[in-house]
Amino acid sequence: MTKKGLIWTIVVWVILTLINYYYMNFFFLAFIWLGLTLTLLILTIIQLVKTIKERKILTKLRIAKLVTFSILFLLTLYRHKTNLAIEKVDWFILENKRNEIVEKVKNKELNPNVSWNGWVCELPFEFPIVSNGGNDIGISRNEENNGTTVTFWVFRNFFDSPSTHFVYTNDPEEIKRLDKKVAERPDDNWKIKQNWYRKYGD
Repeated sequence: MTKKGLIWTIVVWVILTLINYYYMNFFFLAFIWLGLTLTLLILTIIQLVKTIKERKILTKLRIAKLVTFSILFLLTLYRHKTNLAIEKVDWFILENKRNEIVEKVKNKELNPNVSWNGWVCELPFEFPIVSNGGNDIGISRNEENNGTTVTFWVFRNFFDSPSTHFVYTNDPEEIKRLDKKVAERPDDNWKIKQNWYRKYGD
């Protein structure tokens, strides 16, 4: 493998990782992760063996290959950490866009609009991806206190499997519930800023 080939390997890995993060159906994600992890492990072992064999005449390219495949393997193996890093960058880049959507929900320019669910709203655009798994958001309105809660999917599961969300709310009842989740499971739930939370599960 040449230096150019190594660069393309990194590019393909980055693209595949982002596709898995934003688009991939969770049914297939586990199989893709397993296959990619095993492939990178094998390639890392191959590079390690070659490095040992060539230890007396090591080249920079050989070392670069070993380091690259080792790092890609670890980043894939510990995908939760990798996804968390992507999640934080995603929040930073798209925070303003999500705030714009929240304002439209408050002004009732966006409302639940699907036939199969009473709280999901399909956003009228496909890009940028502000809510993974289809750019849908969840809208809840508390008529008793005029509170609004807007849910963006970070990782979207189905059936009984828990999903991860970014949640905006100015509903005192929902804020109280989310603060309780943060206190009980701070590793999975936390307050991002005023009225904004990162939530795992229901």
